[in-house]
Amino acid sequence: MFNKSIIQYQVDAFASRPFEGNPAAVCVLDAWLDVSVMQSMAAENNLSETAFLVPQTDGYALRWFTPVAEVDLCGHATLAAAHVLFNEYHYDQPMVRFYTRSGLLTVEKLGDSLSMNFPACQSTAVRVIPTALLSGLGVEPVAVLAGDDYMVILDNEATLKNLTPKFDVWLALDLRGVIVTAPGQDCDFVSRFFAPKFGINEDPVTGSAHCQLTPYWGERLGKCSLQAKQVSQRGGSLGCQWQGDRIILSGSAIIVMQSLWRF
Repeated sequence: MFNKSIIQYQVDAFASRPFEGNPAAVCVLDAWLDVSVMQSMAAENNLSETAFLVPQTDGYALRWFTPVAEVDLCGHATLAAAHVLFNEYHYDQPMVRFYTRSGLLTVEKLGDSLSMNFPACQSTAVRVIPTALLSGLGVEPVAVLAGDDYMVILDNEATLKNLTPKFDVWLALDLRGVIVTAPGQDCDFVSRFFAPKFGINEDPVTGSAHCQLTPYWGERLGKCSLQAKQVSQRGGSLGCQWQGDRIILSGSAIIVMQSLWRF
């Protein structure tokens, strides 16, 4: 006999139609499951993130799991979670508050778009670039910076799109992952994101990486409002507002699947 049933939604985040953007799974719970169970569910989903929510007095507690580990911050799964609350649970406030390992995050509904308020992440220049980073990259960078992730600057979008990293080499890196970015041809900047240590060789669209990308490009371009694209195979677009120590990320999402966990 099955003792528990949990509805799960699969959402394409930073997407306006199915099969683009970054898919995330979302489960709204009455109370936390054991960590091992949530991690097993995330591994079973084999998506870059599975989000779990538990109602609080004035919002929701939110946790994110990759197939191999819980993480401190995830943008696209936060967008997906808010989309599910507004559209499936009929959340009747214009803004939802999420309590997370990265502090309070808020998501505001603005028509068909969602606007997320995240902490900014500043980068510093890396004076001694790790050998593993350069070996796995395979091209000569313009610069390398470090924040939550290594951020590699390239000189053009074509080089970025043709990049074929050696993921096994990057398993030795000490930070979460590697952002590779360049000026955009039809937007302010483009990027790709790689996190092999967390079971994600390449993430389709990474909201949290733009917390580090936005201050860099904002300062470099002298702009507070920027348009970004993540040029993975699926691809996705983000609006980025730089507000000092906070970043406002905007995008849309679409539910593509509903399923039922039974165990």
